[in-house]
Amino acid sequence: MSYAIYIGKNHSRTGHAWLGGYGDEPSSHWLEIVPRASHPAGATIEVGVGPDADMPGVRTSIPQVPQTARHMRVSYSYYKGVPAPITNGGVNEHGVAVRDVWSSSRAELVAMTPKDQTGPNYSDLARIVLERARTAREAVDICAALIADHGESTYGGNSHLFADAGEAWVMIQFAGGQGLWVAERLGPDSIRASRPGYVLEVPVETPGHPDFLWSPNLVGFAQEMGWYSGGPFDANAIYGDGKGRWEGVRWIEAEMTARAARPERIGLEDMTWAVRTERLTGDTAGYGQVVPLLDAPDPAFRMMWHSPTGALAAPFSPVFLGQGVVPPEFGPHRYLTVGEAHRFMDLRKADEADTISIVPQYAEALPSAFQESKRLLYLMQCLGEPALRRVTAVFAARES
Repeated sequence: MSYAIYIGKNHSRTGHAWLGGYGDEPSSHWLEIVPRASHPAGATIEVGVGPDADMPGVRTSIPQVPQTARHMRVSYSYYKGVPAPITNGGVNEHGVAVRDVWSSSRAELVAMTPKDQTGPNYSDLARIVLERARTAREAVDICAALIADHGESTYGGNSHLFADAGEAWVMIQFAGGQGLWVAERLGPDSIRASRPGYVLEVPVETPGHPDFLWSPNLVGFAQEMGWYSGGPFDANAIYGDGKGRWEGVRWIEAEMTARAARPERIGLEDMTWAVRTERLTGDTAGYGQVVPLLDAPDPAFRMMWHSPTGALAAPFSPVFLGQGVVPPEFGPHRYLTVGEAHRFMDLRKADEADTISIVPQYAEALPSAFQESKRLLYLMQCLGEPALRRVTAVFAARES
C-alpha cells in the first residue's frame, strides 16, 4: 500500500510544508539524480503499457519537450507489468515534489477499460511532471492535457500528490478509458494522507472553484451511467472504492494533527516517524522519502531525506539535487531486479538477446543498501519488538 503524507506550512516548526511517503512494491529500488537535458525538435518518448501488463495496452510515442528539468527520484523494476524502470516520484529543480499512490476505481470502470488502452501510465505521469512542472498546479495541468490528448494507461485507478512550497494538489485518475480525473487543492493549513489517494465531495455546481479541478466529463459520464442524479458529488463514492478515508488515513491524520497542535509543531523527526511507523510501513515498502518544500535560493540546495528500503529498517540520509553522483551502494543492483535471474555479467554472452545484466559489474561488487536494509528488517522481525525499538531509536538519533 503506497503512502503519501502532506503537511501544510502553517503546521511546520520551520515554516515550510512537508511531503513524505513511500512506494509499496517488493521489487528492487534505487536512487537516481537525472540531469537537466535538451531534446531536438521532433523528439518523442514511449509511454503506456504493453500486452504483458496486468491490464494490457499498447505502447505509443508522444512528443518530448525541448528541455527537461534536473530531478531526483527513486526507480524500481516491477509493478503489475508496467514497463521498467518505474518511478513513484521525487523532487525537481523547480521545487515540485511528486508522490504516487494507488486509488482503486469502482469495478465497472475497471471492467470497461479497453484491452488496447493507450497513453501515459502512472509512472510516466510522475516522471513527466518531474521533467516539466514548475508548480504543483502546473503538474495537474500537464497530466490533464496528456490524458486529454493521448489517454491514460491504468492498472485499476491511481492518484498523485503534487506539491511545491506554496500548495499541493491531490489528483485522482480513474480507470475506464474515459479520461476521468479530479483534483483537490491542499493549502497551508492542510494535513492530508493518501493511503489510498482520495477526493471526497467536489463542488461541481461551482465551476472555477479555486480548490478543485476536474475533467469536463466528470459529472456527465456519471449521469449517463446512472451513478449520479444530483446532490453532493462524492467522487470517491461515485467513481472510487466507496470507502472514503481508510482507517490508516484517519489514524495518521489524527496523529499528525495532534503533533501540529503542540507548541513546537511538526519537524523532521515527526515526518520521519510518520513514514517509519510500523502501523503503516513493513516489508512491502520499497523505500522512504521526506521532502522539505522550501523556496531554495539555488536549485542545487533542493533536497530530500531518503531511506533505501522501508524506513523501518533503514535510516534517512540527506540527498541534495546538486550532488554529482549517487553512491553506487544506493544505485541499481541485481537483488530483486526483475529479469536479472536469467542474465549474465559475462560480456561473452552479449550476442544473445537479453542475456547481459543491466547492472554494472563495479556496482554489483559493492554492497546494496537496499539489500542490506532488507536483511536487517528480517532480523528485526525474528527478534521482535525489543529489536525494533532499539534499531529505530538509533536511526532517529542519527537523523536528528
